[in-house]
Amino acid sequence: MPLVAYTRGGAEYVPEFLMAIDEEKCIGCGRCFKVCGRDVMTLHGLTEDGALVLPGTEEYEDVEDEIVKRVMGMVHPENCIGCGACARVCPSDCQSHAALD
Repeated sequence: MPLVAYTRGGAEYVPEFLMAIDEEKCIGCGRCFKVCGRDVMTLHGLTEDGALVLPGTEEYEDVEDEIVKRVMGMVHPENCIGCGACARVCPSDCQSHAALD
């Protein structure tokens, strides 16, 4: 049975949580980051070999020359409340969401 939540008005709904972000589809526009107030994701660098690295880390500084593009990555998926705001603003449909059982 999926987790059920309620709106302020008492309407029942099933939250769909952010499960993954497809780095191939993500264009790094940051729209999802801007609408999410829960610190679920942040901009990462994607290296030539497909590694996601977080800016401001020692690892990022080591591979900064190998960054081929910037993409969103999840940093605190446990903070997601399943509101779906990020999916509604994403122009590249790069996110996967699912209800939890």
